[in-house]
Amino acid sequence: AFLMPLTVFGGNLIVVIICVLWLFSGNYKSKFFQIVSNKLMLASILFFCLHVFGLLWTEDLIWGRHIVHKMWYFIGLFPILFTIVKKDYIKYYITSFLLAIAFTEIVSYLVWFELVEPFKNATVANPTPFMSHISYNPILAFAIYLVLYEIFLNKKITNLMFSLYSFFAISMTINMFITGGRAGQVAFFVMLGILIFQALDKQRIKSLIVISIIIPGIFLTAYSTSGFFQNRVNVAINEIINYSSGEVTSGHSVGLRINFLINSFEVFKDNPIIGVGTGDFPIEYKKINQINSPDTSATTNPHNMYSLIAVQLGLIGLASLLSIFYYQLKFSLNSSNKFFHNVGITLPLMFLVMMWSDSYLLGHYTTLMFVFFSSFLYKDFEKY
Repeated sequence: AFLMPLTVFGGNLIVVIICVLWLFSGNYKSKFFQIVSNKLMLASILFFCLHVFGLLWTEDLIWGRHIVHKMWYFIGLFPILFTIVKKDYIKYYITSFLLAIAFTEIVSYLVWFELVEPFKNATVANPTPFMSHISYNPILAFAIYLVLYEIFLNKKITNLMFSLYSFFAISMTINMFITGGRAGQVAFFVMLGILIFQALDKQRIKSLIVISIIIPGIFLTAYSTSGFFQNRVNVAINEIINYSSGEVTSGHSVGLRINFLINSFEVFKDNPIIGVGTGDFPIEYKKINQINSPDTSATTNPHNMYSLIAVQLGLIGLASLLSIFYYQLKFSLNSSNKFFHNVGITLPLMFLVMMWSDSYLLGHYTTLMFVFFSSFLYKDFEKY
C-alpha cells in the first residue's frame, strides 16, 4: 500500500513476494473456495481469460502477449490478495496508502516551489515526480475521497485527527489543480458529488443544492487561481468545439482522443462480437486511420478503456469488463457496513467515468490501486 504510488519496481517486487509466499502458504482448499464462491473474482478471472482466448484470432501475437502481461493483475494478484486481506488490517492498508500520497504531495510541492530540482516525470509547471499526471491525479482524487470520508462520515474522529485530515484535504485539493491530469480532476468532482450525497445521507434536494454550490465554487476558484489549470480547461474546450479530424495534431490531446474514439468505433463495427483479437488493435487502427484521418498519428492505445476492449474483444469483452463493476456495485449496495457501502460505490463510479479518457485498467499504478482496494472492499469477511 505504501510502495504502490511511489515506485513500479518496489510495488512489483512486493507483489511478486506476496504471490510466491501465497503459493507456499497452504490451506489451498479454503482459498480456492473463497475465490470461486465470489462472483467478482470469477468476473476478474474471466476478463483475463478472454484476453488469452483473444490470442487465438489475433495476427500480432507479440503485442497480444504484451497486453495479456499487463492484465495479469486480474488473475494473479486480485484473487491472491482477496484470500489474504484481513478486516482488522484495513485501517493499516489505508493509512499506509495515505502516507505514501502525503510523501508524494510534499515532493510535488517542493518541485513546484523550486526547492528541489525536477526529476523523473516532474516539471515545475507539472510537478508529478513518481508517475505521470495521467496516473497521479486519479490516485490523488481517490486519496482525497478517503480523507474527506474520515472528516465527514467518521463520527468517532478526534479533534486532532480532524485538524490533520482537514489540512491534508486542503493541501491535496490544491495539489490536484497545480498538476495536469484532467481525468483525475474530473474524477475529483465526481467523487466530491458522491461524497456529498453520502454525507447528507440521502437528503437529495439538500445534496443537490450543496453540490451546485461547492463544485462550481471549487472549479471557479481553481480556474481563477491556477494558470496551468485554466490553460488546460481552455485548451480542452477549444479542441472539443473546433474538433476536425483533418486538423488534429499530436499536441491536441483531447482532439486526438475524439479521433481515436471515432476510428475505434469504425473498427468495432466490423468486428462487433469477438473483436479483432487481443493483439490487433494497433494494426487495425492504423488501417482505418489511414483512410479516415491520414494526417493524424496512429496509436496503440485509444486512451479509452471501453474502446480498447470493444475493439480487441468485442461486445463479449465489453460485457466482461462491465461485469466487474456490476458485481462491485451490487456488493456495495447490499452491504450493511457503511464503509464498504460508501467507499465500495465510489471506487467503481470514479473508474467508470475516468475510463472514457484513458485505459486506466491497463496502466500499472491505477490498475494496482484498483485491484488493491477491491481486494478488501468487496469481501464478505463474515463469510470467510
